[in-house]
Formats: sequence, structure tokens, C-alpha cells
Amino acid sequence: MPGNTFGHTFRLTSWGESHGKAIGGVIDGCPSGIALCEADLQHELDRRRPGQSAVTTARQEKDRVEILSGLFEGKTTGTPLSFLIWNEDQHSEDYEKLKNIYRPQHADEVYDLKYGFRDYRGGGRASARETAIRVAGGAVAKKMFQAMGLNTRITAHTQKIQELEVKNPQLDVIEQNSVRAADLKIAQQMEQRILQLKEKGDSVGATVEVVIENCPVGLGEPVFDKIKADFAKAFMSINAVLGVEYGAGFESAQLLGSQNNTRENGIYGGITNGKPIQFRIAIKPTSSIQLDQLSE
Repeated sequence: MPGNTFGHTFRLTSWGESHGKAIGGVIDGCPSGIALCEADLQHELDRRRPGQSAVTTARQEKDRVEILSGLFEGKTTGTPLSFLIWNEDQHSEDYEKLKNIYRPQHADEVYDLKYGFRDYRGGGRASARETAIRVAGGAVAKKMFQAMGLNTRITAHTQKIQELEVKNPQLDVIEQNSVRAADLKIAQQMEQRILQLKEKGDSVGATVEVVIENCPVGLGEPVFDKIKADFAKAFMSINAVLGVEYGAGFESAQLLGSQNNTRENGIYGGITNGKPIQFRIAIKPTSSIQLDQLSE
């Protein structure tokens, strides 16, 4: 099963399954001499950690991370930096009844068809738990940016859930609510909506906005290695993401050239120009719900 590595110069290889002993990653291309410790990764993982509120998965994971290589006396060595995150709250027995059933909208069936085998416990490799590895890898990249003197800021917030939409985002309140919305009043309504649907055994999707500020100039290459193509690949490789929109996105198809040309964009010709970059991604409702549904 190839396709587990992302990146060009700084590359992250992801490994592990939802109900295995651990998940983890290997980073190749991290420069030497960068101050780093496990607490740097743990801080970001704690923000992602499941079970923090009623609107997230009930799985209680500490997401305890250990750095295994590429670090000596508090500095990166430049060799592959590997880490693991222990799985401590698997309940594999809960999935025994699904051993011979393909769940709707899950990867179980195609994994079985393609590889002739599947890990039915929590989705295996297709589990959203894999994203914890990306968070840890991002923590290392963040430290690398700081060491390079870059003031790049990446912010993501929940923009819309059904008709509930944040129209005037206040980015400083994102960490003050469980849905990471940039409007406390709308956030409360979003939380209530999620809980109402959860009580019915259902789920709901969302639109997430990502804003990148102070991005270095010159990232990306022409044609197939455009930076917006790399972003799209990164976003779309997340299991729950079904759509990506850059800048004005689909709205730009309705604009005149004179209108679109006046809009600020952080990417020209697939290369960053230093201006803010904005993406919106569509997150599908989680497929794991409590309602009875027909299986294929």
C-alpha cells in the first residue's frame, strides 16, 4: 500500500492503524540544529486530542508522543526524525459484529477489493486518527519556520455548519469554543446543532476556512508542482475532505475579469507572492453514526 509520504524537501511519511499499538511518522528533510523537544509536539497534539468535548469522538486518547530518532541534546540532527503516538483507548471488540459487513461511505469495501484484506477495526489505515500524525509533523515544521526567522501564521476555523455561518470572523476567539469557530455566538449555535443531531444518532458536515499570513515569497513551481496544487493534495488527502476552494473559488466563475483582477490573491502562477492565502475546505459528515442504515 504505497502513497504514505507527502512533501518535497520536507517530507512526512505516515504509518499505523487506528487500533494498532501505535501510529507515527518519519520526517525526512528537517534541517539540523533546530531546538526541539517532545513537549513541542505534545502541545499541538493536546489541541487536537479527542474526547475533549461532547461534540467530538468519545474515544479517550492521551495522544502521548515519543520522539525516537533524529534528535540529540535538544537539537535536530538532520537525520530522519521519527516519532510515535501510542493508541491507548481502542475497543476493537466493538467492531466484531462488523467483521463481515461493509459500512456505508467507509473505505472497508474498496480496501478489501483492492488489497484482498481489510482491517475492520475502526477503519484501520483509513481512520481519522491518522491526522494526529500530520499534527505532530506540523509541529516540527512550525519549529523549523521559527528557526528560519519566518513569521508565517496559519489559522483555521469552522466557518459554516448548515445555515449557521461566521460572517465576521474574530480569530482571537477560536480557542475559546469546542468547534473552533471565530464567533462565540455562532459557535454556541453550532455546538447545539451538533448535539441535537448527535442525540438523533446523526452527524453533520462543515466548511473550514484556512488563512495563511506572512507566507514566504517563491514557494511552488510552474505547471504540475504549483503550490495551490500541493495544498489541494494535502487537504484532499484528509479522509473527510470532499472539496477545496482557493480564494474566491467557484464564485470567481461568476465574476468579470475586471472584478476578479482587483481581488487580493497570495498565489500567482502557482507561486506564492507574500500576500495572504485563503482556502475553504468542505468536510463531510462523519460516516460513523448510530442510525441503522443499509449496507452494500
